[in-house]
Amino acid sequence: MGRWLEDAQGRLQHSALELFGERGFEQTTVADIADRAGVTERTFFRYFADKREVLFAGSRELQAAVVEAIASAPSTLSPLDTACGALSSGGSLFVRAYSQQRSAVIAANPSLHERELLKLATMGAAVAGALRARGVSDENAAVAAETAMTVFKLAFERWISDPGSGEFEQCSTDVLRQLRQLTG
Repeated sequence: MGRWLEDAQGRLQHSALELFGERGFEQTTVADIADRAGVTERTFFRYFADKREVLFAGSRELQAAVVEAIASAPSTLSPLDTACGALSSGGSLFVRAYSQQRSAVIAANPSLHERELLKLATMGAAVAGALRARGVSDENAAVAAETAMTVFKLAFERWISDPGSGEFEQCSTDVLRQLRQLTG
């Protein structure tokens, strides 16, 4: 199990997704994942606190990118457009094939679904906080953040279920357009 192998974290994520798909989440151990990736369990724990975190790695980076995009957005944008634009640009960090596999694993495990909802709620709170930091009132920040998170979730679902739907940003634009038609 050599340290000389590159991208241990990526190999661990890839191996975990393969094993979760083959055996199921509950039946896969950290030892199985490490063995398939060609690393030790100790190496696994350098990157992830537990096997659930393999599926949620990158959420901090996504949140930081979204908050930064909100902070640097033009002041002429509405709070909703600011939040939706930031979340949409954050979606450029996703890889479709990985996201499809990850979503299938989460959908098959209620405890992971709960974790996903918690991560999304945390993201929504960060979006609202970033909007408040731009001077948006508490209530407007909350409404814009929750609405933007709904657009984000629906765009993500469309993006992973329909490979012909275009890039994530296009899915997000389409969902926001639908929302505006409903409320117009």
